[in-house]
Amino acid sequence: MDEQLLLNVQHVNVKFSDHIALQDISLTVKRGDIITLIGPNGAGKSTLVRVVLNLLKPDSGHVEMQPDITIGYMPQKLTVDRVLPLTVKRFLTLTGVTDLTTIQNILEEVSATQVLNRSLHQLSGGEMQRVLLARALLRQPDLLVLDEPIQGVDITGQYELYELIANIRTQRHCGILMVSHDLHLVMSATDYVICLNQRVCCSGHPEKITQNPAYVDLFGARAVKDLAIYQHHHSQSNKE
Repeated sequence: MDEQLLLNVQHVNVKFSDHIALQDISLTVKRGDIITLIGPNGAGKSTLVRVVLNLLKPDSGHVEMQPDITIGYMPQKLTVDRVLPLTVKRFLTLTGVTDLTTIQNILEEVSATQVLNRSLHQLSGGEMQRVLLARALLRQPDLLVLDEPIQGVDITGQYELYELIANIRTQRHCGILMVSHDLHLVMSATDYVICLNQRVCCSGHPEKITQNPAYVDLFGARAVKDLAIYQHHHSQSNKE
């Protein structure tokens, strides 16, 4: 296996009773890649993540990974019982990393050093996502799997998180497999997009995806029009 190839998913199928969750899915992630899965609710994105994390065995097909690969996983959200007085520092030590300097450095990397001694219940949506990202990074991952990393984050925070994720890829030279339900903001933070709806409807570089008829069929002409407006506005904003 090519040492730059971290993940190789080939012809994976998953079926639950009479429901086909994934049909003939193939994808690869190499070091330095940011690959984004998009699709509507129920498209199979989370099922595919479970397959990649070896939490679900596919009915057919295979998943090949680089030997001794380390995976860091960031879930959509984490629900913590409010009766548990869990600080960020304590939460991060539950990963098995107890060195305070290491924890502080990771929090600095995700721009969240100010939350070290705060309760998880006191965090904003954006702060919580940064803490979850820090927890994934403590594993020093070769492959980072991010399931809806902007869940519960305001629009400004979403831009910042995607920029942070792009910087992490550059600095760590890890591979990133990211799940998103929306192409608008993820456009500038990914190299390759896979549009999923039980099967791969279309795939390619972000700017080409919305020109694909399969994308229009799945998300509708209005979504394509809104995205075109967004792209124009984003381009103009970058020039200002």
